[in-house]
Amino acid sequence: MRFDVISLFPELVAAVGESGVTGRAVERGRLELKYWNPRTWGAGFHQAVDDRPYGGGPGMVMQYAPLASALAAARADADGPLHVIALTPQGRPIRQAMLRELATCSRVALVCGRYEGIDERFIEAQVDVEWSLGDFVLSGGELAAMAVIDGCARLLPGVLGHADSADQDSFSAGLLDCPHYTRPDTVAGRAVPPVLLGGDHGAIRRWRRREALGRTWSRRPDLLARMELGAEDAALLDEYRVGGHKGDPHTESDD
Repeated sequence: MRFDVISLFPELVAAVGESGVTGRAVERGRLELKYWNPRTWGAGFHQAVDDRPYGGGPGMVMQYAPLASALAAARADADGPLHVIALTPQGRPIRQAMLRELATCSRVALVCGRYEGIDERFIEAQVDVEWSLGDFVLSGGELAAMAVIDGCARLLPGVLGHADSADQDSFSAGLLDCPHYTRPDTVAGRAVPPVLLGGDHGAIRRWRRREALGRTWSRRPDLLARMELGAEDAALLDEYRVGGHKGDPHTESDD
């Protein structure tokens, strides 16, 4: 998979490919990152890429021409279709399902907005879709671009250490992830739930599913509202509501 990042500050985004899971994806040849700075095609001595907004108002607006030239250079650099995403506060909030679908694309361009925004004519003519990191405003789209790249990298085959890791992440099945524990068995007076120590894989699967349902119900009920629960899931959620979340999973130790 290849990302072509169009940004006035490509050095910000470049950091995501230098370490961690995304760095591993780059090292293994699963992911390629290319950067295109619109200022290369900016006008005049200062390579201007923005101008005052028509109609007045504060701030500056990114101009059509430098962005279009950067995107054209990206298109010409490699063959194949290029899916273009603009990262703006007006975009659709990013969800795991969107990343999973995007990870099947061979080439994606991420256009990072800056200043008061991007000339709308560029969005209309050159962009396939707008995405947003959430209902808040950042100084630019670079952080959102990094999130998209990292989120897709972990979905690529051969990147994560365990093939099932991505499938068990939060949001992969529409739910938040269940709690996780590691050694030692007891720490700070809190013990690991006994079910995780018993070796009964059926009971462990049931506990993890119950906790995922309960955690989603208590923290993100909007996610649960989008789902149609089967009989088993409904029973597990009822069990959690009745008392599974009281003192569990953080059970006090007798030690």
